[in-house]
Amino acid sequence: MSAASDMSAQEMPTVVLVHGAFAGCSSWNGVIANLKRRGYPVIAVANPLRGVQKDAAYVRALLDSLPGPVVMAAHSYGGLVMTEAADGAANVKALVYVASVSPDVGESVIGLLTKYPGSQLATSINMVPVPSDDGGMTMDQYILQDKFPEVFAGDVDPGTAEIMAAAQRPASASAQEEGVTKAAWKTIPSWTLITTQDLGIPPDLQRFLADRAGSTAVEIAASHAVAVSQPGPVADLIDTAARATKS
Repeated sequence: MSAASDMSAQEMPTVVLVHGAFAGCSSWNGVIANLKRRGYPVIAVANPLRGVQKDAAYVRALLDSLPGPVVMAAHSYGGLVMTEAADGAANVKALVYVASVSPDVGESVIGLLTKYPGSQLATSINMVPVPSDDGGMTMDQYILQDKFPEVFAGDVDPGTAEIMAAAQRPASASAQEEGVTKAAWKTIPSWTLITTQDLGIPPDLQRFLADRAGSTAVEIAASHAVAVSQPGPVADLIDTAARATKS
């Protein structure tokens, strides 16, 4: 499918994709391929997963380097980073939350996951001590590999899910505990893809956050790893957001 009939190459925004915890840029591969076929320039940013403020500063530096309009999409914890990083960025025209959270000021992943039952992340985490930037120690969090397919990627091919489990990128404990200080969805229009089979971020929490943000919500029967299992609908929603906010 091409977007050329409705938007010229000069009008098409750059799509910036922000992955979440326990994943990496490759989790967007299917979405990237789909968007590229439509003519979009795409960047999947390597989210450091070290903490909301550090990660948002890293992503914001990329946003500030881009000359034209931007549509951002974020998965899972990446929603916190996007919410913080996009605030005040004049080139960001739309936010797309994909099996994600759209926090308000002061809200963290851990705090939000207590609002509704259904997440199995808390009982599936392995904590690994690692050195911190201040010379002390902190904890990195991994999903136990034997639980990863069910909790994170229930509708992904089992072989692929096993590879994802082995290749997962850990998030620091502070990334899960730190709240946002800004909420970009208050000034930038947003879209939300709600995953109804999600065992990471409960669907009811996704619905609550989308409603609170005034986000345009679409529901899909998918696991937390929807960008891997069903990249087409993810790309469709990003395309919808881009078209709705084009200048």
